[in-house]
Amino acid sequence: MTEKVFLHYTQEELNRNFDQRAWVPNALEVIARYAPSSAATRARFAHRANVAYGPGADETLDIFPAEGSGRPVQVFVHGGAWRNFTKDDYSFPADAYVPAGIHTVVVNFTNLPNLRLPEMIGQVRRAIRWVHENARSLGGDPERLYLSAQSSGAHLSAMALAMDHYVKAATLVSGPYFLEPVMLSPRSAYVTLTATEVNELSPGLQAHRIRCPVIVAYAEHDTDEFQRQSREFAAALEKSGRLSRLMRVPGVNHFELTECFADPEHALMRAIFEQMGKP
Repeated sequence: MTEKVFLHYTQEELNRNFDQRAWVPNALEVIARYAPSSAATRARFAHRANVAYGPGADETLDIFPAEGSGRPVQVFVHGGAWRNFTKDDYSFPADAYVPAGIHTVVVNFTNLPNLRLPEMIGQVRRAIRWVHENARSLGGDPERLYLSAQSSGAHLSAMALAMDHYVKAATLVSGPYFLEPVMLSPRSAYVTLTATEVNELSPGLQAHRIRCPVIVAYAEHDTDEFQRQSREFAAALEKSGRLSRLMRVPGVNHFELTECFADPEHALMRAIFEQMGKP
């Protein structure tokens, strides 16, 4: 009998579940579209690039303003297994948000292993706080500050939501919300945490500390474990009265679902707009 290392997973099965790129055949093809798509977004929209929100060299953000003042603000936090990509790969959510009259802020932060996970969470918290404190000067409304994030960015954002309460509502997509199986997978080679930190930095165990409504979404073709974690996190949010909606998005994988942030007509974006009270 093959030994189970976590729930019903053997070590091989668990390893496979934390390798989204190997799970689907077109991962590299989709990922290759992110940077040129984002460059095209920056060419289309007026924006302020590399605005500092903290003292670190990587602590910068890009601001894509919508027309008018007192507008709602969406902060977007990218994914990448905590170690890949920068904000420059993820400008494209502005394609949907800005024409809808929503100021868009795309956050940069330091990736593993250059910082530890607790410090990465601290960077995201600083970025959100900076946007809240500076929203009016950007033409935004600090009382209508929203957050959207995907993959490991959803984990970082969920922890920020549990620690600070500046955000009116959030959408978290395909994140790892429970870190115990992460530390049993090959990701433990670069995610270094103490046993106490594994629990303290697992949003699924901290959902009772989140005070705003949260949409939890995941892809039909996410790995089995990422789907399970999304459902379990949603259940924890529901128990505390914070679940806005759980969405299983059909016909897409982990990487394709990320691209849906650029499409204002996609069901994910329609749900976000509804959450924001926009028709």
